[in-house]
Amino acid sequence: MFLFLSKLIPLFFYPLGLACLLLVAALGLLALRRLRWAMVTIALALVVLWTAANGWVAVAIARSLESQALVLQAKTGGSATELPTADAIVVLGGGIKSTEPPRPWLDLADEGDRTLYGVKLYRDRQAPKLIFSGGRIEWRGGGSKSEAAEMVELAGAMGVPNEDMLRDDTSLNTRENAVNVKAIMDRERINRILLVTSAMHMPRSLAIFQKLGIQAIAAPTDFLFSDRDAADRQRSIQAIALNLLPDADNLRVTTRAIKEYVGILAYWLRGWL
Repeated sequence: MFLFLSKLIPLFFYPLGLACLLLVAALGLLALRRLRWAMVTIALALVVLWTAANGWVAVAIARSLESQALVLQAKTGGSATELPTADAIVVLGGGIKSTEPPRPWLDLADEGDRTLYGVKLYRDRQAPKLIFSGGRIEWRGGGSKSEAAEMVELAGAMGVPNEDMLRDDTSLNTRENAVNVKAIMDRERINRILLVTSAMHMPRSLAIFQKLGIQAIAAPTDFLFSDRDAADRQRSIQAIALNLLPDADNLRVTTRAIKEYVGILAYWLRGWL
């Protein structure tokens, strides 16, 4: 039930869901002939959507999390250009779509960078083992294989031998990722890991792993904006004009960042951080 509620309730806090609630309220106010309040509610819905779809807002809220990931990386002994070695590389799921027809093979989402970066770190000899963690939620297009199994398949196609890969097939959220990975670490006598996940997801993920006593070094990837991306948005009239107008991609980025902040609050309330 917690899993379902954790997916359902936040939808009404995200910009699109909140705007829809406001519009439904406006319809009710119109039915009650409260025209002034209906207009105010419609205006609020417009402000929510326009603000969340603004380019500068999307960059600011995404980079607020991504900058934290870099700080955490430095605190755990690494940097963007150099990481210490570890006993294993842990890659969290969330970036591979299920191999269901008509897909011919694995399809990567934006977060698919996680698997690619994990394999790169393995090939750079940062650790001798890869641990892939991620199951599939049946009522969200689960598929016949766990995401961990498909990450193993992708890593194998990139030349990683099977004997160097371990996997957790059952975790359905970040807390379960950490619990199941810790069980694997205890079984395999692994002491220190490089934790690979999206930069925006890193603050929550690292806190969960550390709460369980896992010695983890942050290895963030999937940065949505580079320093140059942010700077380029201020360099021309065309860029400024486009940033002022609502854009679906910006709305998605803002929603993804809000999702992380909601997740941090929910996990903190449950004592998982």
